Amino acid sequence: MKFGVLVFPGSNCDHDTFHVIAEVAHQPVTFLWHDSEHLSGVDAVLVPGGFAYGDYLRTGAIARFSPVMQAVQQFAAGGGMVLGICNGFQILTEAGLLPGALMRNEGLKYICKQVHLRVETADSPFTNQLAKGDVLQIPIGHMEGNYFCTPEDLHALEAEDRIAFRYVNPQGDVTAEANPNGSLSNIAGVLNANRNVLGMMPHPDRSSEELLGSADGWKIFASMVEALAVR
Repeated sequence: MKFGVLVFPGSNCDHDTFHVIAEVAHQPVTFLWHDSEHLSGVDAVLVPGGFAYGDYLRTGAIARFSPVMQAVQQFAAGGGMVLGICNGFQILTEAGLLPGALMRNEGLKYICKQVHLRVETADSPFTNQLAKGDVLQIPIGHMEGNYFCTPEDLHALEAEDRIAFRYVNPQGDVTAEANPNGSLSNIAGVLNANRNVLGMMPHPDRSSEELLGSADGWKIFASMVEALAVR
């Protein structure tokens, strides 16, 4: 199996994500530059955090038009596995690969801290090594992490078991206090209809080794490796 990590002008978590795949998962991985029209035969795509194209206009608005994202859209349409983290989540919503949008945090401040997530579904290639109800500790670092979607989209996400993670307190309870950015229904990550695309605001790439304070994020990458292994 082979992973590809996208690199845009302004990406700043591309090397973090690359490190997890190469040094923790011990899997082949390559960087994919923003102006590439091909994905170099990868089996999974990782869209990392950062500030693609300086987040001009709005987060992800320019990146969605890059040549590599046109290739990613085709890849996803064919069933390819795509994970968008933080800015990557924003890009995937702008590209129409996931429903909804990421708006300014409710408090209009950049937030960087550890949060707790509850796993809402284990039925995906990104969560198969987890159990529904598991509570993970994973950090966030964003200014525009306030997830919003239409009532129709929210109904579909809930009815189709496509909400991957919610912000919770350490005991696993969904509370207003546990919501760091005002996200609708405490949503921290969602899946597309075919369950092969996941976007999440928290950073599993920054929590895949105990040295970083938590290795809970590793379980998401481990799930991807397992899903590719059984294909």
